Amino acid sequence: MSLTTPLRQVLGLGSAKSGVHHWWMQRLTSVALVPLTLWFVVSLVTLPGFDHATISAWMSQGLTAPLLVLLVLTMTWHSRLGVQVVIEDYVHTSGARTVSLVLVGFAHVFMAAAGVFAILKVALGRGA
Repeated sequence: MSLTTPLRQVLGLGSAKSGVHHWWMQRLTSVALVPLTLWFVVSLVTLPGFDHATISAWMSQGLTAPLLVLLVLTMTWHSRLGVQVVIEDYVHTSGARTVSLVLVGFAHVFMAAAGVFAILKVALGRGA
């Protein structure tokens, strides 16, 4: 017998104990993506060309590489959160759900690392 009321049991966190946090993280990443994406699009549109030398010079500017890294990391985090929800909603077998979530997590970490590596390689002048 429990001394807590049913209302006390349902307040705060959902049954998985992480639903509210997940929801907030998805909203925060989407809000962060708005200015980052606008900056990215405006920056690309204002470039005189899209050849390798122009893009490399643009990425070597002071604030461009850190903003690109933020964009890549935020995009991959937001994507991972969204794909996680889809898997949790539509994969009904417990084992398949777990394997899918682990593989999706590794894939997103790999994509984020590859994106950051590529940005740093070009921005630091080692991209050929």
